[in-house]
Amino acid sequence: QVQLVESGGGLVQAGGSLRLSCAASGRTGSGRTFSSYTMGWFRQAPGKEREFVADISWSGGSTRYADSVKGRFTISRDNAKNTVFLQMSSLKPEDTAVYYCETYTTPAYWGQGTQVTVSS
Repeated sequence: QVQLVESGGGLVQAGGSLRLSCAASGRTGSGRTFSSYTMGWFRQAPGKEREFVADISWSGGSTRYADSVKGRFTISRDNAKNTVFLQMSSLKPEDTAVYYCETYTTPAYWGQGTQVTVSS
């Protein structure tokens, strides 16, 4: 069983920055460890569907971003610390949401989320 704990959210003014962390522990049902699978960040705003933000391959060599965050957010990972990060800059009020990290495994695992609120 994989456990994910997100942290780093908070209240920030538009134009500000936050760095989210997602710490993983445990193994998948098939025995896979953190360093073997892709990780993603997703977010869900009130009244809206969950949306993709960014993901990063197991090695960190490949990353993808939603168009809405490209150039402002950076995803990274530290496999030695079983942690994935999301550096968010130039934040906008529309970035306000609960942010979740998720494993790209079957089944997938995700954490409880961390709230990000951007005031205008």
